[in-house]
Amino acid sequence: MTEMEQVKSHVERKSRNWFDEHAPQIRELKFTLYLLRQSPMVVAGFVLVALFIGMAIFAPWIAPHGPEERFWNLPQQPPSWRFPFGTDTTGGDIYSRIIWGSRLDLTIALTVVASAILVGSVLGAISGFMGRAFDEALMRVTDVFLAFPALILAMAVAAALGRNLTNLTIALMVVWWPTYARLVRGQVLAEKERLYVDAARAVGAGPARIIFRHVLPNSIFPVIVQATLDLGGVILTAAGLSFIGFGAGAGVAEWGLMIADGRSYLFQSPWIACFPGLAILLSSLALNLIGDGLRDVLDPRLRR
Repeated sequence: MTEMEQVKSHVERKSRNWFDEHAPQIRELKFTLYLLRQSPMVVAGFVLVALFIGMAIFAPWIAPHGPEERFWNLPQQPPSWRFPFGTDTTGGDIYSRIIWGSRLDLTIALTVVASAILVGSVLGAISGFMGRAFDEALMRVTDVFLAFPALILAMAVAAALGRNLTNLTIALMVVWWPTYARLVRGQVLAEKERLYVDAARAVGAGPARIIFRHVLPNSIFPVIVQATLDLGGVILTAAGLSFIGFGAGAGVAEWGLMIADGRSYLFQSPWIACFPGLAILLSSLALNLIGDGLRDVLDPRLRR
């Protein structure tokens, strides 16, 4: 056998060993995907989300005009072949601005939820596993954050930091992390009493290894469901803050700000606010459909 054949044989054996070792997880994943495909609403949600992600990624190629491009001699033009969604009060192409706005809104949503998961999951896992003084202190801090309505707290933080999209994102991060800290803490409190944790302690694993290698991965499924639902919530909240003047600056292609620009012309030019509002509705609805489907599929009491 040549050296090349030996290498090929070794790779094939390693591949077979990996698939044999992870066969239960692979079967479970296939069954999960099968259940998701059986729900037309979940499939519709994935299609819509894929559409918005595609819009965000390929905006420079599919948007006819730039986000700041204006046709000053054509303000408030109704939908037509040239401008499918019409133009706004300054002559901007609403269709192009919605496409470019998908980049901003989806980026804000992903950044906020990812940061909230990272911070909240780590703090919640440590709090639930360690207990005692650290757990008590962290839970009182989260109680303070959760005592305020999310929108009011985000408004206060955004107003203190100043009006721009970066500060808006930071404000939403401050609002969202306590939810994940509470969620993960509850999961970890249940997981740490299981036998595999005692077995890990028996073989000499330290607290950090037990938390991040064993307990946290087994507590992550509710976080995935919550994150999917929260993506739509962040889009709505970010648009709401921009609408009332705490988000994007004037002229930025952001959905909430586009609605704010058209609110004074709802009867004369309803398309200015209608189409950005429809984009917010469809993106939030799609993410919620996926979240509901994942919740049903990942809940062992509902999937069997």
